[in-house]
Parts: sequence; C-alpha cells; structure tokens
Amino acid sequence: MRRFLIAGHGRFATGLKTALDIIAGEMDRVWVVDAYVDENTSIEDQIRAISGQLKADDELIVFTDLMGGSITNQVIRNVDMGKVHVISGTNFPVLIDLVLSDPDTPTVEAIESALSTAREQLVYVNKILNNHTSDD
Repeated sequence: MRRFLIAGHGRFATGLKTALDIIAGEMDRVWVVDAYVDENTSIEDQIRAISGQLKADDELIVFTDLMGGSITNQVIRNVDMGKVHVISGTNFPVLIDLVLSDPDTPTVEAIESALSTAREQLVYVNKILNNHTSDD
C-alpha cells in the first residue's frame, strides 16, 4: 500500500494536509511532520516513528518543502530508501495527484506523471491574463 508523509518547515505540512482533507477527505495513510514548531519534538524521532509503522509491502512517498533543506536531509538519513520515494519542492498539485493516483500504477510512473502535471500547474497568471487581454 502507498502511504504518504508531508514534511516541512513550520506548519507547511499541516497546511497541505488540511487542504488535501478538504478536497479528498481525511485519510489515515497520510502523515505530517511540522518541523521546528516545538523545540521538544525531534524531527528525526518523528520520521523514525512513521517509518517504523510501515509494513513490509508498504511504500512511502515523502513530500518535502526544500531540496537540500534540513527536513529532506533528515528523511534521507532516517528511512529505508529502498521503499521510500522522496519528492522535494512539493506543491499542492503533485500531492493531490499522487494521493489520488491509481494504486495499480507503478509508483515511479505515478510520480513522474504527477511531477509533469505539477510543473504545468506552476504558472504566472498575470502573464496569461495580459496575453489574453492583448489578444482581444
């Protein structure tokens, strides 16, 4: 089964999860790590605890906010990368696309498709509007 972890600085992860819950409904296969919001909570411990809940046939797709950032680095250090896929620079379109993807689609194929769709969703709307109004 595919499981998901959203991890980021501040409340980034919770924000994405809240939006996901509104669109797709609450899911127990999506975890969240909000980093650096509670000095008594270790990122490493949270990641290891989530990783420890995975069953042998589970795959974990991790969404992080920044490539090279401390959260991405901690994920890489604290999980079995053999059954974990890490997507850094996450945005909402890639998250929705993967969480709602067909579980029969191979994970790598689903990730590549979601990344392609997410890139298309990243647009400068002003430019589109300006081009549209200049065409009129």
